[in-house]
Amino acid sequence: MNTQAIDQQHYNDVALPETYADQQKLDAILTHMRANAPITLIDHPDFRPFWAISKHEDVVEIERLNDQFINDPRAVLADIATEQATLEFTGGNHLLLRTLIHMDNPDHKTYRGLTQDWFMPGSLRDWEPRFRELAKMFVERMAGMNGECDFVQDISIWYPLRVVMMILGVPEEDEARMLRLTQELFGAADEEMKRKEDATDNSDTISDFFMYFTQMTEDRRANPRDDAATLIANAVIDGEPIGHLEAMSYYIIIATAGHDTTSSSISGGLLALIENPEELAKLKADPSLIPSAVDEMIRWTTPVKHFMRTATEDFDIRGTHIKKGESVMLLYPSANRDEDVFDDPFAFRVDRKPNKHVAFGFGAHLCLGQYLAKLEMRMLLEELLPRLDEIELAGEPSLITSSFVSGLKHLPIRYKMC
Repeated sequence: MNTQAIDQQHYNDVALPETYADQQKLDAILTHMRANAPITLIDHPDFRPFWAISKHEDVVEIERLNDQFINDPRAVLADIATEQATLEFTGGNHLLLRTLIHMDNPDHKTYRGLTQDWFMPGSLRDWEPRFRELAKMFVERMAGMNGECDFVQDISIWYPLRVVMMILGVPEEDEARMLRLTQELFGAADEEMKRKEDATDNSDTISDFFMYFTQMTEDRRANPRDDAATLIANAVIDGEPIGHLEAMSYYIIIATAGHDTTSSSISGGLLALIENPEELAKLKADPSLIPSAVDEMIRWTTPVKHFMRTATEDFDIRGTHIKKGESVMLLYPSANRDEDVFDDPFAFRVDRKPNKHVAFGFGAHLCLGQYLAKLEMRMLLEELLPRLDEIELAGEPSLITSSFVSGLKHLPIRYKMC
């Protein structure tokens, strides 16, 4: 898309899931927006109006202001039809789920504290030997596939899924079910991923999640184990057992975002290495660059495309007046290509430093799983790169149609491994 030809109508496309399945179109829109209308009103007929925030500085500022910009009642963008379907399904509640991404303080701080220690580096060190074995296992699986595979469907969705299900306490035989439900939830607008039954508000998928985790809660209360599910099932909030909606939502956010975003970073990062062979050679020659390469892969892919915030008071930013009650869309992919923050932002560099990406968010809502995601990616690269002699595309990669959480859904590759 020619950035010179972009107008307000194209800006409105940032609300549409299909825009995020076309990387070239998305980049053109966001680049033009950053340069010409960094804060712009999106007034698409299918959505309630909101302000699009495209600059890194502004995204960070709003993320810092947790009292002036809150998650409730619109943490994630939904079209008017989906919002109405949700209200009808819940009998007037605007939320199907109440996860950490929907909460504001003081609840957010309280609920985040339940599992925060599980995802800190110190706790993860106890799991590292098991994660390392999984990384080796999936690299070995790749080596046994006769030099050709769909890296997403065969490798990158399964490795982080196994890690998170292990932490949560979901048995291996149920992983395919968790994967299917995750894809239905995040890929509801994607013809390949969406649930076959027509449920515009994701209510059927969430009902299936609730059924599964209700049974898990009953089991963990009767038979506690050393897993995150036991911690959630037996949690006490303000002297009372955790509410059913909050418990179910907690399971679901771990069981979905806990692996899907990492999968997208792994597969999108590998594609970037294939498309930039000099960077792949640099990384293979100097494995000490793997940690910085991981951060660059995460910046490059930015699997979480946005969160919404709603103003609790009138607020002026970059010469724009946002009124109390109006919503903003924090466009993380745009912030992570901001020319004012990143030198040559459309270049993939495994040794990029500094790398102040906001792919994990910023401030109080900084992603709880960031250390786990980086650890998984580092271990997989450490196991894969020494064995990878050659790699190339064996077909056209394709992206999931989703404006919220998305990444590659297919990455056909051809390779030689030792």
